[in-house]
Amino acid sequence: MKLKRGAYALGLAGLLAAACGKESAATTAAPAAGAPAATTAGNVGKIERIDPALDALVAPTAAIEKVAGGFKFTEGPLWRPDGTLWFSDVQGNVVRSVTPDGKVTVIIENSGGASNAAPDAFIGSNGMAQAPDGSVWMVQHAARRIVRVAPDHTLTPVVSTFEGKRFNSPNDLVFAKDGALYFTDPPYGLAKQDDDPAKEITFNGVYRFANGQVQALVRDLARPNGLAFSPDYKILYVNNSEAAKNLVMRYDVAADGSLSNGRVLADLTSKVDGLADGLKVDAKGNIYTSGPGGVWVLSPDGKHLGTIQPPEVPANCGWGDDGKTLYMTAVTGVYRVRTLVGR
Repeated sequence: MKLKRGAYALGLAGLLAAACGKESAATTAAPAAGAPAATTAGNVGKIERIDPALDALVAPTAAIEKVAGGFKFTEGPLWRPDGTLWFSDVQGNVVRSVTPDGKVTVIIENSGGASNAAPDAFIGSNGMAQAPDGSVWMVQHAARRIVRVAPDHTLTPVVSTFEGKRFNSPNDLVFAKDGALYFTDPPYGLAKQDDDPAKEITFNGVYRFANGQVQALVRDLARPNGLAFSPDYKILYVNNSEAAKNLVMRYDVAADGSLSNGRVLADLTSKVDGLADGLKVDAKGNIYTSGPGGVWVLSPDGKHLGTIQPPEVPANCGWGDDGKTLYMTAVTGVYRVRTLVGR
């Protein structure tokens, strides 16, 4: 698969190499001395077990399954009450739903908004989240905004500017316990990213939207991407999808919703394909984040417990079924694995 948007290709080259059938000779981070990694094979892919603690989260008998395939670049998985998984095809510029038995339906065309970009550009929708009122909110790369999805799948703009300037290309979003929206705004939807003449905001930020107001909370990450709260909502995790600084960041959340004490929870920088892109947290506070080779499972203190490795490197993941199945959007396919904790 060849990207026509070279700027985004630089950030996601590892994922697309996997789609082309390339395999890296490197492996994920080595386990601690005296604790050799074990590997369990699934129906497809494998699970690398670095720490015995992973067995309490993902059973030794767990198998990775392929749900559906044949897409362009999958992202933004969101489980719906009707028993289907919604996901974005960023290059295909559509939102699809898939049933657990693999039936796929296109539910939103031109999901990223109107665009004159070249075919296969990264202008579609990306992350989706369910609001406290049950509605779905979705980011749009081409339109550079966040929209609300109505039951009939029509789209209503919610927020598109900060201090009068258009966002770069909102990427992922999550709701706090009080209903405030947090979202990231890297430049991936812009053809030349930071050098694109259409870029109006000088930084790539993490934002909070509440009571009609937008606040920029983080301005010093080069590529802010996936984000998720800890179970008690006192910590916000934010991924930085930069090849040279492939990081999972951790921020303390104050009562007023502001963030402080930003620090690195885990450094995933590696020569192996895969960026710290989308992430989710389970009910015990463990983090599941895309990274080199697959979905890394991290303890709340950042210890690498293992890596779930479907045959394609995932860009994102999300809980589905009864909340204990981890669905993974991985370039051209959607995969899943059963877990023991879940959300």
